[in-house]
Amino acid sequence: MHDGNTHLVKMANDISNFFRLRPEEQAVAGTANHIKRFWDPRMRAKMTEHLAHGGEGLNPIALKACQQVCKAAASA
Repeated sequence: MHDGNTHLVKMANDISNFFRLRPEEQAVAGTANHIKRFWDPRMRAKMTEHLAHGGEGLNPIALKACQQVCKAAASA
């Protein structure tokens, strides 16, 4: 995994861990909302690229959240 992606993966996982005690749908929504609000477009673009290569290292909540936010950003 590329070093820049390692940092983003860790950040996404850390964000999702904050929401982990909530039901999955709420945890994904909370994580996605945080990424949408606080990550700049370059960070989301790097994550989009990481997702295109399989999303290695992302936990299930972070993966779903990144798929919602980052792929939507790429097609917008």
